[in-house]
Amino acid sequence: MTTTVDTAATTAATNPLLDFSGLARFDAIKPEHVTPAVDSLLAKASALVSALEAPMAQVSWSNFVEPLENATEQLGRAWSIVGHLNSVVDTPELRATYNENQPRLVEFWTALGQNLALFEKYKALQTGPDYAGLSVARKKVIDNAVRDFRLSGAELPDDQKERFADIQEKLAALTTRFSENILDATNDFGLFVSDESELAGLPEDVRHAARAAAEKDGKPGYKFTLHFPSYFPILQYADNRALREQIYRANATKASELGSKPEWDNSTNLQEILKLRHEEAAMLGFGNFAELSLVPKMAQSPQEVIHFLEDLGHRAKSYGEKDSDELRAFAKEQLALDSLEAWDMTYASEKLREQRYAFSEQEVKQYFPEPKVVEGLFQVIQRLFNVNIKPDSAPVWQQDVKFFRIEREGKLIGQFYLDLYARSGKRGGAWMDDARSRRMTESGVQTPIAYLVCNFTEPATVDGVRKPALFTHDEVITLFHESGHGLHHMLTQVDEVGVSGISGVEWDAVELPSQFMENFCWEWDVLQQMSAHAETGEPLPRALFDKMTAAKNFQSGLQMLRQVEFSLFDMHIHYDYDAAGSDSVQSVLNQVRDKFAVIRAPAFNRFQHSFSHIFAGGYAAGYYSYKWAEVLSADAYSAFEEAAAKGDNVISIETGLRFQQEILAVGGSRPAIESFKAFRGREPSIDALLRHSGMAA
Repeated sequence: MTTTVDTAATTAATNPLLDFSGLARFDAIKPEHVTPAVDSLLAKASALVSALEAPMAQVSWSNFVEPLENATEQLGRAWSIVGHLNSVVDTPELRATYNENQPRLVEFWTALGQNLALFEKYKALQTGPDYAGLSVARKKVIDNAVRDFRLSGAELPDDQKERFADIQEKLAALTTRFSENILDATNDFGLFVSDESELAGLPEDVRHAARAAAEKDGKPGYKFTLHFPSYFPILQYADNRALREQIYRANATKASELGSKPEWDNSTNLQEILKLRHEEAAMLGFGNFAELSLVPKMAQSPQEVIHFLEDLGHRAKSYGEKDSDELRAFAKEQLALDSLEAWDMTYASEKLREQRYAFSEQEVKQYFPEPKVVEGLFQVIQRLFNVNIKPDSAPVWQQDVKFFRIEREGKLIGQFYLDLYARSGKRGGAWMDDARSRRMTESGVQTPIAYLVCNFTEPATVDGVRKPALFTHDEVITLFHESGHGLHHMLTQVDEVGVSGISGVEWDAVELPSQFMENFCWEWDVLQQMSAHAETGEPLPRALFDKMTAAKNFQSGLQMLRQVEFSLFDMHIHYDYDAAGSDSVQSVLNQVRDKFAVIRAPAFNRFQHSFSHIFAGGYAAGYYSYKWAEVLSADAYSAFEEAAAKGDNVISIETGLRFQQEILAVGGSRPAIESFKAFRGREPSIDALLRHSGMAA
């Protein structure tokens, strides 16, 4: 592959990926820009690395760390734009150039992480006379760098470095392929229903969306897909049991040996990923990948994580068994379902919720039109953190994407893109990613920019009129969650790129701000301000809110056990599972289920084949982070509850500013446990999580 720099094609004027003067030019970026940009930036970064390898009389922050960060930050920013586009507007051309260039980036970063000359300079900085006078943030950057060089194989013998680099390249290709298989299997599936009577029970807006999807394909009737806003309402509302089973099977077997096409089967991919991770860990002197994964996290060992999860599982199991018994009895007596199958669970649960609490998710949804929800979210953020959020303009990758700026006292402190709706070519789920990090440059502070991405149902067009999207309460919670990640990134006050925002934050603490923000979705004062009925404009009635609150912990035992199941499975396959042995990954999942599942998934369920969090994301041996950080977030939120109990509003400005100063502003510049204790004045306690989950003694 050529790495010759074609100067005609790689100037900022001709290649938007090389223009770092302002916002990314998403309206101008094309797949053909990727390779020339990568050529140029790799050549520039490699030349700088070569120069920095040379002996120096004295290594300093300004003559070593700063120039290295400058060169690598631009390379990382440009590639993150390509990766972002690959996630939100996947096309064959973009995918091809992404997969062609990804190995080159992996090769560069792996070689950088193994560069002994650079490693020695960081160690010299760490032990040198100037270290004591550096800021806390700069010390943390240096300490993290020394740790990461070791974890990247810098101390390996030369004859092993080539194999280590080969592992990184193979893992990058396998995890990308894992994700692509899920996306392809999702996009390929279409369930067409011609007879509207088969859709009994489905809400009107869901049918409108399915009708529009069929029309887009030039077909009659209704089309349902494996995108969450399309398939989940069938499981939740469709009276047609056969229809529920059909969509459940398709979703539960996608990207597996039981799926629609063998070329999208992730069976071999996940097995190879586990083998390579284990080999990588062994080369670095660890007994397993879980031990390697935990080095930069809060948890100290796999055994500690397993104990934490099993303790939660045992606490939740009696609640889960009670939830299960109630659901089975209700399904038999009220729905004539003698056997409760996997495709009946969500349907029966919704019916039980409606009967017990006298409301439906669909009724609640009418009160949460997108404009009102977004406005309400912004009001919470503005009050809590003394900022203003305003519409802003920027080139975008799709017409529905919006762009905003955050200001404090008229000064720009951050910006973000909001991409809310599911569509073909966009991977599933919801996430925040950093488009640009805060750092100090020669021209002043570079303000951070975030992507906030969700997959909600797009607005329906009825009789030629586009109506605002309506959100379920769960979707409102998801939006608040991702906004919490965004605030962590954008409200940082740290000027060193390696530890500003979410950078350098321990993975098992990174969910603290996101889960913290979810709590405001259960506050009466907040929901009043962010709700307006789609037809009448009336805010959420108090009576309906009280029913929602009563139902908040409906089946919380089952939900807790589900998270424990996923987390223990993740930890065990990376800790004590032999990927080269005779046991299957499925057997590990079955053993976890034997211990904690009170409702078993059917034998054909291949959940692990689309578990992209751990096989294509950053959560390998780290999925437990959701529950671990939930202990922190629930305890942090209890400070706001305490303020309210003393007469302050739950959106306490004083407490909000302390949360910002001690948690958000410091980013990764100090250990997360220190930030938590600075905010709460003590060690974290599990009590608030159990209380919020309805499991307090």
